[in-house]
Amino acid sequence: MSNSSFRDSTVVIIETSRTSIRAGIGLHDLLRLPTFDILARVGLRRNAVTQNGEEAGPSTSKIAGSAKVTDYLVGAQLDEALAAGQDIATFWPFAEGVISDYNQAEALWKHVLFNLLGLRRPLMESPVMLSIVAGLSRDEYECICQIFFERFNVAGFAILDRPMAQFYAVVSGVQLSGVVVDIDLDHTDVTPIADGFPVHFARTSIPVGLNDCIAYLAHLFRANTSVMSSLSPADSPLAADALQEALLALARHVWENGLIKVLAEGEAARDLEDEGVTDIAAIVVAGKERAVIESGMKRRLNAKAQPAEQARAKEMEALDLVTTEFRGKEITLGKERHRFCEPLFDPALLNGIPGVKDRGSNDVSQPLQNAVGDAVSKTEVDQRNYIWQGLFVTGAITNHIKGLGLALSARVSPYILSAPDILNNEVQPRAVKTLRVPDYFAEYRDKGDGLAGFLGSSIVAKLSFNDSGGKNHVSKADYANQGPRAVLGMSPSLL
Repeated sequence: MSNSSFRDSTVVIIETSRTSIRAGIGLHDLLRLPTFDILARVGLRRNAVTQNGEEAGPSTSKIAGSAKVTDYLVGAQLDEALAAGQDIATFWPFAEGVISDYNQAEALWKHVLFNLLGLRRPLMESPVMLSIVAGLSRDEYECICQIFFERFNVAGFAILDRPMAQFYAVVSGVQLSGVVVDIDLDHTDVTPIADGFPVHFARTSIPVGLNDCIAYLAHLFRANTSVMSSLSPADSPLAADALQEALLALARHVWENGLIKVLAEGEAARDLEDEGVTDIAAIVVAGKERAVIESGMKRRLNAKAQPAEQARAKEMEALDLVTTEFRGKEITLGKERHRFCEPLFDPALLNGIPGVKDRGSNDVSQPLQNAVGDAVSKTEVDQRNYIWQGLFVTGAITNHIKGLGLALSARVSPYILSAPDILNNEVQPRAVKTLRVPDYFAEYRDKGDGLAGFLGSSIVAKLSFNDSGGKNHVSKADYANQGPRAVLGMSPSLL
């Protein structure tokens, strides 16, 4: 057991999701945002792909035969090869919620450590906190530990289940139970947590994600004559493939620019503008002074506008219209943009939609609210009331859409008692409480909840690697004495 701690400036955080890897080095008084965020994919030139005598598909995550770590293209090198139209097979080793190929995983982590973060293997002084998908076997934990010590020469190592990292970013006080809903590109993972531990047998996943919401909104735009005439004018119409690409790009643009809201969010966004500012100190502490200034400037400009312009502005507000600049064109969008999240709550809407990934004829997707309710229902009866007090919705989609947790909490009401008898029933859940990343994490304020995994990993790393007893991480001495199995007794995920 190690009796030394590490300097905060040397600690490396690597958050590995199904489709992305976020990384950064150094822990500071104000926990910082990830320095790098890359897609968790690798590429292999097709003449090097051999798998049972056949070529692998272009987007598969299956094992690529006998390819070595150094054969794979990663990061900018892969992006440039694909942009140049080279014949590249792409692989996503974490996409199915497991590690499908350890060589591909090693290629990604190696690229992050030595190419992006600029570390050097012979002079490695950094410990690594790795957050990764939950539910891996002990053999897989040992294999990962072996890669980081023997291939990367790290100074210390710890593994953290990613749902727990996300939960640690929002939990406070003695609240140690909840349910984490992680919406990725093509999947949504639901992980109940009871008394500080993930309930693995209750975990579930549905094959619906951000990409499906983008494809659905692109489909809705086809019914908007203003959008269609702007993207594909009658005098120079786009080809079918080019039009579909433009619609998907517009849908992504609308999401990235925060033009979408969930209906359950209500009118909270207009509180500052309507009520005025009475507590300047509170506004500054909350970091909303810029929004207040911009709101005041907007009101003054509207006051000076011509009557016709004012009438137009009122009409657009009443109809919930918004104008955005896309590829050099001004496009007016209507309320259909707020239907962006509907496929999460009703996957049947995706049937026959262009751009929706085919997941096989046997796939039956259940609505997100049902998946969450069923997952919580699999836990112990006396735990459910506490779990419902910590509903946290995260994932890339929440970076630009607020209120998704509130919308989901309203839809899981069938799993909550409508008229609870508090005196005679202390077990059944009576209400749902949603969580969000607190505002006192200044760097993460106004960034949404999608970075919770990296924030939580940073919090745990600060505790684990500053532990002079060395009980929450594996040091080089521990690895030399016990080998890869040391991670089973000295890791935040397995204690």
